Amino acid sequence: MTYNFIDLFAGAGGLSEGFIQAGFEPIAHVEIENSACNTLRTRAAYHYLKNNNQYDVYISYLKNEISREELYASVPKKILDSIINLPIGNETNEAIHKQIMKSLGKRKVDLIVGGPPCQAYSLVGRSRSKTKMEGDPRNYLFIQYAEYLEKYKPKMFVFENVLGLKSAKGGHYLKEMEAVFNEKGYQIKLHTLEAKNFGVLQNRRRIIILGWQKQIKINLPKLEEIVVDGNFLVNDLFSDLPVLKAGQGADRFLTYKTKTTEYLKSFALRNGIDILTQHVARPHREQDKEIYKIAVQKWAKKQERLNYNDLPERLKTHKNRSSFYDRFKVVAADLPHSQTVVAHIAKDGHYYIHPDIKQNRSLSVREAARLQSFPDDYYFEGEKEKSNRTAAFKQIGNAVPPLMAREIAIQIKNIFNE
Repeated sequence: MTYNFIDLFAGAGGLSEGFIQAGFEPIAHVEIENSACNTLRTRAAYHYLKNNNQYDVYISYLKNEISREELYASVPKKILDSIINLPIGNETNEAIHKQIMKSLGKRKVDLIVGGPPCQAYSLVGRSRSKTKMEGDPRNYLFIQYAEYLEKYKPKMFVFENVLGLKSAKGGHYLKEMEAVFNEKGYQIKLHTLEAKNFGVLQNRRRIIILGWQKQIKINLPKLEEIVVDGNFLVNDLFSDLPVLKAGQGADRFLTYKTKTTEYLKSFALRNGIDILTQHVARPHREQDKEIYKIAVQKWAKKQERLNYNDLPERLKTHKNRSSFYDRFKVVAADLPHSQTVVAHIAKDGHYYIHPDIKQNRSLSVREAARLQSFPDDYYFEGEKEKSNRTAAFKQIGNAVPPLMAREIAIQIKNIFNE
C-alpha cells in the first residue's frame, strides 16, 4: 500500500526525498524560497519521468540539451502545481489549502512532515543575536504547523529541527509545542538523532519529533537505536570526482574520474548515473588559499586542526580573535564523518576545505551535496534559468539528509502497515 504526505517548510526536499525513496507519495510541498521551489519542481519532474520510462528526458536536461522550461513542459501541470511557492501564515494559508486540496482530491492525508526555519532555535543563531532571537516570528511557526495538523488530521507527523530547540528560552518553546500539538489531538515523542547512524558521512545531530493521533495505538520505533552498517571514510565520497582548482568546474556537466566507490554504490548516491553536474568550486583569494594550505598540512602531518590565532599575523584579517578559532577547517578525508554542513557554506568555504592540498579549495556544490547524502542526479536550482552556486549551497546546508529521512520513513511505514 502507498501512503501519502504533505511537506511543510520543504526547503530543497531532503526530508521528502527520503520518504519518496521509502515508497511514500508526496501530495504537496510548501516552501517560501523561489530557488528551493525550482529545485523541488526539477526533482518532481525527475521522479515523474523516471516512473514513466522517460528518464532520458531528465538526462537531456542534466546535459543542458533542453532548457528548464522544456523539462517542466514534459511533465503534467498538476505535478508542478503541487510545489506551492508561498510562505506559511494566516495571509496565505487559504491559497495553500486550495492548492493542496486540488492535489489531494478525495484522499485523506496519511502524514505531514517538515521543520520550520531553525535559526530561531539554533545555538549559533542565538549567540549572534542581540535579543537571543526573542520576538522572532519564526519562533512560533510551529503553531502554523499545528493548524495544518488540525485541518488535514494525518495519522502521524514528523517535525525536524535543530538540537537548540531543547534549550531555546529554557525549553519554553518545546513545552509550548507539546501543549499545542496535544490540543490538536496528538501525542509526541522527541528523538535526538545522529545522522552518522543512518549512513551519512557527517556529524549532524538533529531533533526529530514524532507525533501520532491520541486514539491510535502504535509501537513507537526506537530511532536512537538505529545504526546502519558501514565502515567508510569521507574519502569514499570524494575519490571518484575530477580534480578541481579554486574557481574551476562545471555546473553541467563533467565526467567522473574513476569508477564508483563501495560507499556510493551501497547507498545509491551515484546511482548508476554517468553524468556529473554541479561539481563547481568557488574562487578564493590568494590569502585564503595560503591559509587553506597551512590547515591541510597541519592535519596531514599531525591530525591537528588549525587555530586561527596560530596563523602568521599577515594572514589574520578578522578582528574577532577570542572566538571561532576553527573558522578554517579541513574536511578530513581519513575520518568516517565530516563536520556539520550548515547554510553558512553559502557565504564562504573556510569551514569546508578540501583535504587534497593540490586542489587547494573549499568543497564543490556536488561534494557538499554528497556529504548531505543527496544522490548525484539531484539538481539544485537557482531562481533564473541557470543554477546559482550560492543558492545551491544554502539549500544543501539547510537540508535534512535523505538517507536519514529514508530510515525514519521506513519505520513509519512499518507502523502504518501494522
